[in-house]
Amino acid sequence: MDFELAPEQQEFVRTVRAFVDDVIRPNAERWDEEHELPMDAVGQMAELGLFGLPFPEEYGGSGADFLTLCLAIEEIARVDSSLAITLEAAVGLGAMPIWHFGTEAQRKELLPPLATGEALAGFGLTEPGGGSDAGATRTTARLEDGDWIINGSKSFITNSGTPITSFVTVTAVTGTKDGHKEISAIVVPTGTQGFEVGKGYRKMGWLHSDTRELAFNDCRVAESSLLGERGHGFRNFLRILDDGRIAIAALAVGLAQGCVDESLRYAHERSAFGKPIGSFQALQFKIADMAMKTELARIAYYRAATLKEQGRPYKKEAAMAKLYASEIAVDVARDAVQVHGGYGYIEEFPVCRHFRDSKILEIGEGTSEVMRMLIARELGLPQS
Repeated sequence: MDFELAPEQQEFVRTVRAFVDDVIRPNAERWDEEHELPMDAVGQMAELGLFGLPFPEEYGGSGADFLTLCLAIEEIARVDSSLAITLEAAVGLGAMPIWHFGTEAQRKELLPPLATGEALAGFGLTEPGGGSDAGATRTTARLEDGDWIINGSKSFITNSGTPITSFVTVTAVTGTKDGHKEISAIVVPTGTQGFEVGKGYRKMGWLHSDTRELAFNDCRVAESSLLGERGHGFRNFLRILDDGRIAIAALAVGLAQGCVDESLRYAHERSAFGKPIGSFQALQFKIADMAMKTELARIAYYRAATLKEQGRPYKKEAAMAKLYASEIAVDVARDAVQVHGGYGYIEEFPVCRHFRDSKILEIGEGTSEVMRMLIARELGLPQS
């Protein structure tokens, strides 16, 4: 399997990198301090066509492959994980469910604004009492006079309260079948009566991404708001998460690469005992290990994305890529802080932000423990 990027992908990476260096890098620290999603930057990302990369042109996209989307996420995450997760969630969690499971009418209505970046959408799966146990959904939806009546709450939902959020797709129990919960997915437009978007969370990292709790109190939407077949919501969302794990791996690789880049720069600039600290073998070994881990994680997500594009099974490889990339991102960020010494603990240095941003990668879109469970299952090990 050849992991050399195609010429058009290489040119795309150069374009995104130039945008990151010109627009995002000079402002990332300020945005982090302000704790607000910078909508001007989101608009510029939209102008680059980043939100529509994997969708056909007829829906406002550019028809690129999934790896190209991951390359964009990686490049942004080198500098700003908050904007990287905004893109990843907007495409992978907001728009992808519409593309994969929506009717043609739903696609034509909902997908173009998402693909052009005029609108964002959220993905409401996690609940206050159920993160890894996503099947323990308590939010309910019942049919009444041709409408779904939704009651319940969702937690940690990205892009759910921005000025351009147009809807959130939520999972809800719509009945029982063979003694088990029937979980369906329903599109809830922003502003619907009974749909309340909470204040943004106070978080350790990803400080200028939009993350909120949602509440539904007799929230009424049309029966046609059902996304996919009734009772298939949970299964369909798990498929969405398989793709999302590759994208999160790309984000983790970008963060790790940003730490490597900053450490290399600092190792040349900082002197101790009369010589650059990069000349000391202990530091050389540390940075060499950081670079090695980052490159191996990159190959892992490239492979998972390539398998997906080839239509081959990739669930195990997606879980492996996400698990490995997220864990090495934490390791590499920690080591980058160590390379910087006391300055690594100071907010003005990017590695401090990278370290704070890294931990969530071992939690979001499947914890490290869940990834290991999935890998074991795919290996055919007996289930507990």
